[in-house]
Amino acid sequence: MKRSPAIGLAIAALCLAPLSQGQRTTTGSGSAPAATTEAPEVGIPVTDPLVVSKCGTCHVKDAKGNLSRISYARTTPEGWEEAIKRMVRLNGLKITPEEGKRILKYLATYHGLAPEEAKPVMYMAEHRMIDETNIPNDAVRTACAECHAFGRPLTWRRSKDDWQLLENMHVALYAQAETHFRRSTRNPDGSAITVAPAAAGAAPTPEPGVAALDFLSKNAPLHTPEWAAWRARLRAPKIAGKWLVTATVPGHGIYFGDMLIEPAGADDEFKTTVKLKSVKDGTTITRTGQGIVYAGYSWRGRSKGVATPKDPDDLTREARETMWIAPDQSSAEGRWYWGDYQEFGFDVKLVRGSSEPTLSGVSISSIKAGSKAVPVKLYGDSIPAQLTPADLDFGSGVKVTRIVSHTASELVAEVEVAADAVNGLRDVELRRSTLPNAIAVYDKVDYIKVTPETALARLGSDVHPKGYQQFEAIGFNRGADGKMNTADDINLGTIEATWSVEEFYSVYGDDDKAFVGHLSETALFTPASDGPNPERKFSRNNYGNVWVVATAKNDKDKFGKPLTGKSYLVVSVPTYIKWDQPEVNP
Repeated sequence: MKRSPAIGLAIAALCLAPLSQGQRTTTGSGSAPAATTEAPEVGIPVTDPLVVSKCGTCHVKDAKGNLSRISYARTTPEGWEEAIKRMVRLNGLKITPEEGKRILKYLATYHGLAPEEAKPVMYMAEHRMIDETNIPNDAVRTACAECHAFGRPLTWRRSKDDWQLLENMHVALYAQAETHFRRSTRNPDGSAITVAPAAAGAAPTPEPGVAALDFLSKNAPLHTPEWAAWRARLRAPKIAGKWLVTATVPGHGIYFGDMLIEPAGADDEFKTTVKLKSVKDGTTITRTGQGIVYAGYSWRGRSKGVATPKDPDDLTREARETMWIAPDQSSAEGRWYWGDYQEFGFDVKLVRGSSEPTLSGVSISSIKAGSKAVPVKLYGDSIPAQLTPADLDFGSGVKVTRIVSHTASELVAEVEVAADAVNGLRDVELRRSTLPNAIAVYDKVDYIKVTPETALARLGSDVHPKGYQQFEAIGFNRGADGKMNTADDINLGTIEATWSVEEFYSVYGDDDKAFVGHLSETALFTPASDGPNPERKFSRNNYGNVWVVATAKNDKDKFGKPLTGKSYLVVSVPTYIKWDQPEVNP
């Protein structure tokens, strides 16, 4: 029987109804914690008149200025934007775009995260595809990461009662949540599933919902020392001026340049002009844009190049910008990304410009031991007009023989490396400016990796956009222990390679290689049409699994054969349904 929308919303409202602080309820199969007499947690009062006016009609205000639910949660700009949209769609909130912007600014700043809380989960706002290693156990994985990334709840801080209400909301709105939270550790008759005989006196295995609630209430509480310290330090962002930019773009290499940030009206809004130069071929890019800084450190912006983009990976395309600004406002880092699956982007690091000599980057990532007369270009700002080799230091075993040329923003030094130089990373210093671990010294390339090591691309057509994938070949030295894939291995940067696709044999008669798509000479994979394809057996879609293989052009193994590496690529069907979770950008 189909449930009417009115009944569904009524049930959701019941499950979302705020509990009195300190009250706990038993839900589902009786698995939630029993009622307790815990002292109520102190909320964060809402002081903005517009927020009180728009939100206070549903969220009850107490004598201390707390609004139910809102005063017991903190999150990122993305989290608050999604909450506001949910209120519009489910609860009939009437709000103009300008009011939404003002409310979002207030909540993301005064009910947001401290910089130290936000940084570990910046990969969510930056739209990076990573394998999460922060999930504590399988029970929590079942409850939280079966449907979305674990970083999603970790971008929130809530009171213990509010974490319980969030679980109730999931049960009300999502049919599968009941199973994930409360039945995954039980047999059909309701008895607990036993993986191994329990030790005498051992506590029963908690159900996933209980395990997740316990973990999150302890590790993502409403009140933290970091938030208390940041609330005291919070100030308007003073970031106008010149910033030095280092940008790494998979498939395109490294770019250096600068970003000019200028005020744009409000004290948290800015406009930008970025000029970048490629280390690989010297081409230049100019981009202009604007941004908002939430909570004193969270940059969200948009920018685009002045030229008309042609290819999907064109670096002039409009990009969304997500950056984490250091609390002292002297540096920043993040990602500027674009693409229907956010698969393209600049990985950026920024350092504030200064009248003192400042280094921002180096043109090469590694130098082989025994090398002579190697030109190395350094990028920066306020480089002195008078320089000698003694002003530069590349670390032990590396000698600066002469300064070839220099300007205020670039210098070229000639170096030589001792034949017996120790393998490892070196700092590069120009007087009092230091680039930590800027360049590696090595005796040989021991192996290569293709990154990403596991990858996903999506078929597309005129109806559904394609999801591309860019690959790179990275060289490594085994390090001091002589073993591959250990902590002391030395990343030598990208190496020149030829690229190919090989079949990943998963079923009899596999033919995926011929249909999934095309890999360019620069390792950009373009997926095929989403089909169905009459040229394929059973007119199947063009999905499949393949190996993407890199063969080194100049580096060989001990048998004299070229080094190779490969990545496992899954070419899947399009994402037919996309949840509306746009970024918080101007």
